[in-house]
Amino acid sequence: MSSPSFVSGLILVLGMGFATRAVAADDPPPPLSPEKAEHAAGNYQRYCALCHGKAREGHANDHAPSLRSRSLIESGIPMVVGEAIAYGRPGTPMGGYLDEVGGPLTRADIRELTLWLRDASGAKVEVPDYERGSERIAGDVARGAAIHARECVACHGKDGMGGTGTALANPAMLALTPDIFLRHAIVNGRQDTPMPPFGDKLSAADIDDVTAFLRSRSTDWSARRTLSKPPALGDYVINKDGDAPLFGELAEGRYVSAKVLDRELRAKRRMVLLDTRVTSMWQMAHIEGAVPAPYYANREEVVASLPRDGTWIVAYCECPRAAADSVVKWLREEGKFSNTAVLYEGIQGWVSLGYPVVAGDASKPAATP
Repeated sequence: MSSPSFVSGLILVLGMGFATRAVAADDPPPPLSPEKAEHAAGNYQRYCALCHGKAREGHANDHAPSLRSRSLIESGIPMVVGEAIAYGRPGTPMGGYLDEVGGPLTRADIRELTLWLRDASGAKVEVPDYERGSERIAGDVARGAAIHARECVACHGKDGMGGTGTALANPAMLALTPDIFLRHAIVNGRQDTPMPPFGDKLSAADIDDVTAFLRSRSTDWSARRTLSKPPALGDYVINKDGDAPLFGELAEGRYVSAKVLDRELRAKRRMVLLDTRVTSMWQMAHIEGAVPAPYYANREEVVASLPRDGTWIVAYCECPRAAADSVVKWLREEGKFSNTAVLYEGIQGWVSLGYPVVAGDASKPAATP
């Protein structure tokens, strides 16, 4: 089974960066102008065609997946494909093309490229709402593992390392791909590729089980980690006995890089990590120790739960900075939280750059501030 590169239409790619909002099914990103489409097509041929094929057919080199399959495009045009282009896929030949990490493309170039891929397919793109797009699909992981062994390993490899099929053990893909889009790929297959549809071969329950099995591998293919639960309100500080982080000068007075944050977390520095996305996204994957504090949460309750002793507070989101920026802005407006920062690359950049995440326990609703 081929995993989707385009995973959720719940993200609109706007302006010079990537921005997030809930959208309706009839509200996809608009078509590109002829001039921008020509520019994006040229960038595709220059940077992508070598591996993905001149006609987006895939597998020209390094088993790069097809980018023209109708079912892939029907899954929606998300920010995730832009982040995959921007930061690459660690452990695969796909490198990062964003100028911020040494690549040749700006965020505007990547935005246009993702929309050009959509327009070139001619497929109808359905855009589900944000909440539904990130819901966990219930299934029997053990049964799913057995079905995966029977139906999938011939192409995707016993340990999910890929072959004729896409590598399913890639942590960036699994940690950031909502369940409904994994399921969509299994049901519909990938046209113009060796990936057949399984909707007529497997029952709905079977497909749910395989989806649940893949999700269980989202942070480690051997699934050695246990799923984490959110801490209780007020119990947010990690490394309580540690020293303050040495972030140095924050970019634009606000931003800390993934490289620096990872270094300080490994050094066991005292801090608070706020995941400002909808809590269901925290359940999919989050930085270990982070607590769900959605951008729409009650401000008074969030403020009451945070330490006022100068402990550093780092917020992150997915888009890659808008929600976290808004939370840090009102924390600073409170006047008691000057030691605040925003993760510049966001969670997508964090995962795509190879930094670790853990999955949340979705067996019952996670506590929300």
